Amino acid sequence: MEMVVLKATARGEQSPKELRRANGVPCVLYGNEVKNTQVQCVSIELTKAFTKAGENTLVDLDIDGKKVPVLFHELQYDPITGHITHVDFYAVNLKKEIEAPVPIRFTGEALAVKEFAAVIVTVQNHVTVRCLPMLLPHDIEVTLSKLAQVHAVIKVSDLIVPAGVTILDSLETVLVTAQEQRKEEEVVAAPAATVEGVPAEGVVAGAEGAPAAEGAPAASAAPAKKEKKGKDE
Repeated sequence: MEMVVLKATARGEQSPKELRRANGVPCVLYGNEVKNTQVQCVSIELTKAFTKAGENTLVDLDIDGKKVPVLFHELQYDPITGHITHVDFYAVNLKKEIEAPVPIRFTGEALAVKEFAAVIVTVQNHVTVRCLPMLLPHDIEVTLSKLAQVHAVIKVSDLIVPAGVTILDSLETVLVTAQEQRKEEEVVAAPAATVEGVPAEGVVAGAEGAPAAEGAPAASAAPAKKEKKGKDE
């Protein structure tokens, strides 16, 4: 796999705030046979490298001419601008296996959606793999065409990975499924509101409050008394 190249320089005496104002990003390098080292990167170049590499593609970090294979390990962002404000780089041993999360890239169209109006639900969008750093896949592709029926699922066992890569998740782990759409519940119209027990216009009263037959004297009914409720009720 081709490594992403990123230049860095040793940290100067600038504070993190001063460095960020100058379009720099403070970073820390640690890991395989490397002492914790404070470095800095140009913000725009760092963002480009991370967009291309993500957290599971090797980066060839060039620190003042000394190259170190690393992975983006942890990032911090400005809550307002969304810009990267700090990065931890993890140095790796190219001859030693590592464990890392790899995203699943879903492609294609599910027949269950086209034929049965199913809804595709993603249960898990990544898996953890173990392999040599140079074999670490950027992502693992799986086609949704496997979802031909409602309730069909795609499991970890359905994934195809390159030689030398081992998935650590259980083979029975469900990644995505096709589910039937929920039917809209019928809305039952509530009766019109009444005032003091008198039916609103157009509403037929119950047996006790039924209107008198034509020509018969109307029955007098005392208005219902309202019970006084306490403040705590």
